[in-house]
Amino acid sequence: MLSFVDKNHNELTHQEKSSRIRKEINQSYEQLKANYPVLNRQNSIGMAIFLLAIAVIVVASWAWYRAIIPTWLMIVINAFAMGVLHEIEHDLIHWLYFKKQKGIHHLMLFGVWILRPLTVNPWIRRTLHHHHHKFSGTLHDVEERSVTNGERWSVKRLLTTADVVVGGLLRLQRMFSDMDREVRNGNLKLETSSRLKRIMFLSIVPVTIAAHVILYLFFSDILLDWINTRFTSGMSFPHDVDNLLISLELPIYTVLLPNLLRQFCLHFITSNMHYFGDVEAGNVIEQTQVLNVWWTYPMQLFCFFFGWTHSIHHFVVNETFYVRHIGRKKAQEVLKKYGVRFNDLGTFKRANRFHGITK
Repeated sequence: MLSFVDKNHNELTHQEKSSRIRKEINQSYEQLKANYPVLNRQNSIGMAIFLLAIAVIVVASWAWYRAIIPTWLMIVINAFAMGVLHEIEHDLIHWLYFKKQKGIHHLMLFGVWILRPLTVNPWIRRTLHHHHHKFSGTLHDVEERSVTNGERWSVKRLLTTADVVVGGLLRLQRMFSDMDREVRNGNLKLETSSRLKRIMFLSIVPVTIAAHVILYLFFSDILLDWINTRFTSGMSFPHDVDNLLISLELPIYTVLLPNLLRQFCLHFITSNMHYFGDVEAGNVIEQTQVLNVWWTYPMQLFCFFFGWTHSIHHFVVNETFYVRHIGRKKAQEVLKKYGVRFNDLGTFKRANRFHGITK
C-alpha cells in the first residue's frame, strides 16, 4: 500500500480523479524541468533524438551489409531505433516539435514514415489519433481496433497483430458495421463516420500497401523454397518477381524486417493496454492500464517501453515521450493512487473489456 494514498479518493467522480491526476503529474513535470532546465529545449532534443536514431539505423545497416554484424543483430538494433522513431512520430502528431517551423516539422514526419513504411500515413493518422483520444475504447476507436484491440485472442489475432493491410481487411466489415450502428444510436456523427471510413483506406495508399506486398512476396518465396526442399515440387515465382526481390534485398532486411518486429511488439502492447467496448464515456481512468509485467520486456524494448508510459499520456497529452520516461516513477505512483490498473492480465481473456465480455 502506498503511504500517500488519499483515503477519500474512492469517493471522487472519475472526472475529479482525472483532474487530480493531470494536476499532480503536471506538477511533477514542472519540478523535473526546474531541476533540469535542458528539458525545456524541446525542439533541439526532439531533433537530436530523431537524427541519432537515423544514424544508428544507417550504421547498423552498413555494418550488416559489410558482414561486420550478423543479420539478427542488425534487425534487433534497427527495430529498437525505429521504436524510438515511432515515439518521435507520436510527439509530432501532437505538434510537440517545430510547431511554428512547419517545413522542419513535416520533414521529420516524412523521415519517421519512410523509415517505418509498414505504418499508416502520419498526416492522416493525426486525425485517427485525435479521434482515439476523444473516443478511446469505443466501437468507433478505429485506430486501436485496426491493431486488433477488442478481439478475442486466437491464431487469427496473433497472425494479424502486425498486419494493417490483410489484417485490416479481415476486420473491416465488422468495424464499419459497428460504426453504422453507433451512428444510428446517436453516438457518432454521420459525417465523422464517413470521414473515418474514407481516410482509413487513404492512410495505407500507396506506401503501406506496397511495403506489405513486398513482405508477402518475401515470405512466400521463403515458403516455396522450403516446400521445394522438402517435396521437390518445382513451384517458384516468375523470374520477374525473383529479380524484384533480389533488387529489394537491402530495404527488405534493413527496413521492412526490423519494422515487422517493431510493429508486432507495439501492436501487441498497445492493443492489450487499452480497454475496449465497455469503457464509460469520457472516463480516462477506464481507457488504459499500465502494462509492465516482466515477460513483456522483450516486446517493450522494440516500442520504447510503450506499456510503461502510455497511460500517462492519456492524462497529460502535450508532453514529450522522453519526459514521460524520465518522470514515469512519480507519474505511475499518481496513477496507482487514483485507481488506474496495473498489469491487469485478465484483459487477455476478456478481449480487452474493462469489466468483462457480455454473453
